This record gives sequence, structure tokens and C-alpha cells, in this order.
Amino acid sequence: MAQEEKSAGPLAGLKVLDLSRFIAGPQCGMILADLGADVVKVERPKRGDDVRAIHPQIEGESIYFMVYNRNKRGMTLDFRNLKAQDLLRDLVKEADILIENFRPGTMERMGCGWDELHAINPRLIMARVSGFGQNNSMAQEPCFDGIAQARSGLMEITGTPDGPPTMSGSFIVDYSTSFYASIGILAALQHRHGTGEGQLVDVSLMGSALSLLMTAIPEAKLLGNSISRIGNRDRYSAPAQTFRAKDGRWVHLIAGNAALFPRFAAMIGRPELLEDPRFCDHASRMKNQADVEKLVSDWMATMDSDEAVETLRKADVPAAKIATIEEVVNDPYVNEAGHIVDVPHETVGTFPMQGLPIRLSESPGSIRRGAPVLGGDTAEVLKDWLGRDAEAVDALRADGVL
Repeated sequence: MAQEEKSAGPLAGLKVLDLSRFIAGPQCGMILADLGADVVKVERPKRGDDVRAIHPQIEGESIYFMVYNRNKRGMTLDFRNLKAQDLLRDLVKEADILIENFRPGTMERMGCGWDELHAINPRLIMARVSGFGQNNSMAQEPCFDGIAQARSGLMEITGTPDGPPTMSGSFIVDYSTSFYASIGILAALQHRHGTGEGQLVDVSLMGSALSLLMTAIPEAKLLGNSISRIGNRDRYSAPAQTFRAKDGRWVHLIAGNAALFPRFAAMIGRPELLEDPRFCDHASRMKNQADVEKLVSDWMATMDSDEAVETLRKADVPAAKIATIEEVVNDPYVNEAGHIVDVPHETVGTFPMQGLPIRLSESPGSIRRGAPVLGGDTAEVLKDWLGRDAEAVDALRADGVL
């Protein structure tokens, strides 16, 4: 799909095979693609990535799929076909990076495990994304974001004190795993610059989830504390909480540290609070969270949410109204800053989605194309990477490879 020429990006020239599905692997591939890499999304014929079937859809294309797969070219391979496995190995010889998130052992059964692929391309960097890691007693257990949130304790520390354990509103474990995979790949590339040797990058949803637990692990191991749900309170400062304004809307305010609380006290005309033993320092405010939160709640209830936020901003106290998604997508700042962009798509036309979160001054990434239609670039990729002509591609199709 021809697109307007844009910035090549810092990873231009790198070839990436993205064999992954769902979120963590595809998001990693998209990050590399946004930064300029030639990322080829490899899917099974006819059905493709499982998320292509997820609704809502536009013109038969899944929105879920499109938000994780822009800037990629797409091809199909039927890995049950031995010739397809041979073709995959041919592609690996040309690749810099391979991303996969099959259940551990799947690639080995295809004759495409790390040892085999490293032998045919010593410069290859192979990123393996799994639920529990590649080589341990849990390696074969199925795992999705919600399972990792549950098993890691993230659900236990999310939600209100009197409510049930709660999932995050987004797939934060999948996303964080994609970030760790991307960081690992970039670190492996730096290593390869010096040694010429590729390596294996192993990331897991559980490892990522556990990395998000803040101080929970040392508190449990050293102090015997088992932290649990505290709603929207900040665990480490007060007042830092969500409060209801006069108009019924919610405002999140952070005024708990040594610089912010005096500003808040002055703003509400209560400078004497700084002398109150319940509020005079951080430790005292943490011991008396309910009291300090009542001060904020009583003040917030006297004005509408927009007025409260504006008053807090003028006092240089961080605050924001809890926005609906409709408000977010129409926020002038969000659009001005490029956090929402219109991406061209072969079937849909124009597809609005998140912009580039990484901004580089000298070699910026770019959005060059939308997510691929299933197998739409197969012939192009095989020509570019392997020099296969149309006749050779037709033969592969006839053999059930593509």
C-alpha cells in the first residue's frame, strides 16, 4: 500500500518479523515500526491474528487489531506446512529481529527454536514474549493480561477498600510487557553493534506485572506488610485523592508533599493548617488522611469542577477533572499535541488512533501506513526480502504455504 514518504526514523533499515498475536508482541512490533523498522506481520492464512475477529469492526476490519499493528506490512504463512517453515527460515536469514509469543516450545516443534535460528543467522535478535517465561514449571500455563494481574497481586491492590479486587481499565500488563520487549531489543541491538552477535530477549507478563508492584515486595518481605486496595488515594502522600465537586463531577488533586500542601492551604485561606500537628508535615498528614481529605472535600463541594480545577491551577497545585473518553478525543490539547492522529488505511480510509508517544529531535519516527489487511503485502515482502518473483509466489500459494 503506497503511502506518502515520511521520516525514515532511527530504526530504518532494520528488518523485523512479527509472528506475535494479541497485544504485547504486536505492540512491541508497532513501536519498532513507528521508529522506522520494516516490520512484517506474519499471520496464518484465512483467519490471521485472533484479534481480527474482535468487535467493534469498521468495513470488516477490527478496531482492536488496527490500534496495535500500524506501520507494518502483512503476509501469511501456514506454519503447519513444512514448506512454510522452510520459508520462515529463509526470511530469518534476512531478518534483524524476530518477535514471537507462541506458547513455549511451539517454535522448537517447527524447527525454528532459538538454537536453530541463531545458527542460520548469528546476528538475529529473537524476542520471546510469554506468560510465565520460557523455562520453568509454569511455562506451559496459559496466561493473559487479566491472569497476570490476578496472580501478581495487581488486582489485590486495585479498587476500593470495601470492594472486590479490580482489573485496571486498560491492559497495563500487556502494554508494559511490550515496552520491556522493546527496551530489550534495543539493548540487544546496542550489544550487537559492538560484538556482531545477536541474542535472545525473554520477557513475560508475570515479570512485567511484578515490576509494577511499587514497594509491595520489600514491604511484605522485610516488614510483613501486605498492602491492599485504597481506591484513588496515593499510597505515599496526602491529600492526593479524587473528590466530588459541586456539579457532581470528580476532580483528582495532588497536594501532599512539602511544596504543594502549603500552596493548597494558602489557596483556601487556611495558612494555620501548617501549624496544626495533624497536618504540619508529611508523616502527620499520612497518619491523618481522613481529616486532611475532609478539608479538601469540603472545599471542593463549594464550586463546580471547572472552577475548582482553574483555581488549583492558578495556585500551582496539580489537578484534573476526570474526563470522559468523549471529552478526551475532543480535547484541544490532545489534538494539538498530536496524541490523536488520523492514519490512512486501505479498507477503512481514515482511522483515528493514538499518536507517537516517543518524540526524537533528530530522527523522529512517523506513521506511514495503517494496519495491514490480511496477507495484503505477501508478494511484495517476498520480492523485497527474498527476491521471489510472482511465479514463485503463485507456486507457494498453490502448495498451501501462504
